[in-house]
Amino acid sequence: MTGASQDALPDRPAEVLVMGRCGVDVYPLQTGVGLEDVETFGKFLGGSAANVAVAAARLGHGVALVSGVGDDPFGRFVRRELRTRGVDDRYVVVDPDNLTPVTFCEVFPPDDFPLYFYRRPTAPDLRVRPEDVDPGAVRDADLLWLTGTGLSAEPSRSAHLAALEARERRGCTVLDLDHRPMFWPSVEAAREQVQRALAGVTVAVGNRAECEVATGESDPDRAADALLAAGVELAVVKQGPAGVMAATADQRVVVPPTPVQVVNGLGAGDAFGGSLVHGLLSGWPLEQVLRAANAAGAIVASRLECSTAMPTAAEVEAFLAAHGAAPRPHPEASRA
Repeated sequence: MTGASQDALPDRPAEVLVMGRCGVDVYPLQTGVGLEDVETFGKFLGGSAANVAVAAARLGHGVALVSGVGDDPFGRFVRRELRTRGVDDRYVVVDPDNLTPVTFCEVFPPDDFPLYFYRRPTAPDLRVRPEDVDPGAVRDADLLWLTGTGLSAEPSRSAHLAALEARERRGCTVLDLDHRPMFWPSVEAAREQVQRALAGVTVAVGNRAECEVATGESDPDRAADALLAAGVELAVVKQGPAGVMAATADQRVVVPPTPVQVVNGLGAGDAFGGSLVHGLLSGWPLEQVLRAANAAGAIVASRLECSTAMPTAAEVEAFLAAHGAAPRPHPEASRA
């Protein structure tokens, strides 16, 4: 692996450090048809971690990404797009042996968006080594964001665990449960590695299926309880049509979803993540954090692309003013 290019963004503190996938999303410009019938495509920066990094940068934060790309044109595109979108790429290493991954999707609104990952035999982001992680940057960041997919293979798994060890639970340390079944031999294998990582994080976030993989609990409340018991201070469970629930040791908040005309739902979770970062670093009340994150996700779901669709703070505020719904109290909100 080789280091980052010399044309990264000017030095500034990495307020937010994100580790995980980056690559190229190739999205059809025709909707409602299979890939075999698509005639034209758009090319975008992609990968969950890269999208979260862009979303947080779009909301005004100094963000750096720890990841990997191939020594190929798509790798150059990814790094250029990161810099264009305000994300520091100094920790994006170049893998001479593996190609930058490409992901295709089909778009069948409102709720069917099949993904096809081209990451064989492996992807550069899974080849990031512990020595590629700057322990000083890990320690000094106000918020560290890691992904479950990064735990799915070596040496990336060891790099993530090394980051958690260097971090020592400073500040906000977030694990995006981000479960992609095709990257794991079994649910049990994923659960084992995620539970190892949970001991070092303060915030866990995922949808119901991801929380079940992490905890073995399909009920959102029990899954949140299990995440808290594992040591996290804040568990965020995205429940689709039932909204999003967040739990701490003494508070539970549920915010309903905001109706939106869905174009492509694939980037909504990453927009939610970037807004979650913004709300946590801003010190907002939990209700406000969730409402803004829901709004950011809804905005991106109404657009075709992911990274280039991430909203500004002004867009989120305008959306909330037009569509925001007050959070409803959780039935167990008062329990300790």
